[in-house]
Amino acid sequence: MAVPVDLAKQLDKAYEGLTVAEVLDAPIAALAGVSEGDAEKLAAAFNIKTVRDLGTSKYFKLAATPVDLDQVAK
Repeated sequence: MAVPVDLAKQLDKAYEGLTVAEVLDAPIAALAGVSEGDAEKLAAAFNIKTVRDLGTSKYFKLAATPVDLDQVAK
């Protein structure tokens, strides 16, 4: 089933219009609000270099789980 998603607001201008696969392989700094310095720190601390790396990081998933549970409880 196709799900329409507009990623433009979540990405820097240079990365708008990419396919989902291209976004996943893009550097973290492609995400709106993530600077090159932020990306360097994520790479140094967690070896996160791409949007895919961030989305599949066990640390970020662990942190998101209680947040999601809290949202469901409200």
